[in-house]
Amino acid sequence: MFTQNVKARKRGRPPGQTAQGAAARDRLYATAIRLIARRGYEETTLRDIARAADVSVGLLYRYFPSKQAVVIALYDELSTDFEREAARMRPGRWRDRFIFALNTSLHALEPHRVALRALIPVLIGDPVDGVFAESTTFSRQRVERIFVAAVTEATDAPREPLSAALGRLLYLVHLAVLLWWLLDKSSKQRATVTLVSLTEQLLPSAALALRLPPMRRFVIAIDELIREALFGAPVAG
Repeated sequence: MFTQNVKARKRGRPPGQTAQGAAARDRLYATAIRLIARRGYEETTLRDIARAADVSVGLLYRYFPSKQAVVIALYDELSTDFEREAARMRPGRWRDRFIFALNTSLHALEPHRVALRALIPVLIGDPVDGVFAESTTFSRQRVERIFVAAVTEATDAPREPLSAALGRLLYLVHLAVLLWWLLDKSSKQRATVTLVSLTEQLLPSAALALRLPPMRRFVIAIDELIREALFGAPVAG
């Protein structure tokens, strides 16, 4: 898990932290996530978290100096859990590997669905704490790599640059499905299960379409536009 210095730390106990300190941090983190899930991100303050955890605000600041630090810790936990579970991905066609990665992501996020629903405005629109914010790059790239590898390391991987471009595009498709899942009010998220099934049925046709030069050029062009729009990456001249 991370505090604000996310780029300099790895998940786990910070250097020099005692087991007692790690336990205190985990308890404060769990309390913060529980309050955010119940009240929402904007309505939850650090003072509220400290009061609910029965600690001083000063002690809370020691571990989480801002609400952003809590969100960063959540991103780190979820992306790390996904990375660990996705390591079980088997060799095969890119479309099968993508569906595995997609279902694995949904499974990894399930325990935190309520908290993530409360964070939807932050995830989508916040320039500091959102999915595409600079401060969350570490988490985004961790997940994106899995989807890119699902294509580039597949037995039927297209040639570059199409292969990586397709992987990044499928990563965004996965984000769209996650948003659908968070907003899904159907019983046991039946609508999401159906959406994933329909997506899986469409992929063989997509694989055939990618054999056509115009479709390959389209995917590469869309990838360049997305990277420019969301990440500020320069477009190839």
